[in-house]
Amino acid sequence: MARNIDAIERDIERTRRQLAGTLDQIAERSRPQNLVDDARKGLLERLKDPRVQLILGGIAGVVVLGVGLSIRRSRKYHRDLRELQLILAQR
Repeated sequence: MARNIDAIERDIERTRRQLAGTLDQIAERSRPQNLVDDARKGLLERLKDPRVQLILGGIAGVVVLGVGLSIRRSRKYHRDLRELQLILAQR
């Protein structure tokens, strides 16, 4: 049941075409712009998830609260510093 040379050559040619197609697909997927586009699409899909939106909203709330507290503390510090300067200036 030895195969003839023509059948072997056809198999080799078919395998080459499949390999060339696979290599083209790998090259296309690994282009930097395609990687960026895929990452962007994945991120946008994840951001549509209500749980992710809830988590991000909570994180944003904590950040806003932290910034607000920091500003408040800074203003209090500067106000106290001015009062102390006035007290020392009156001596």
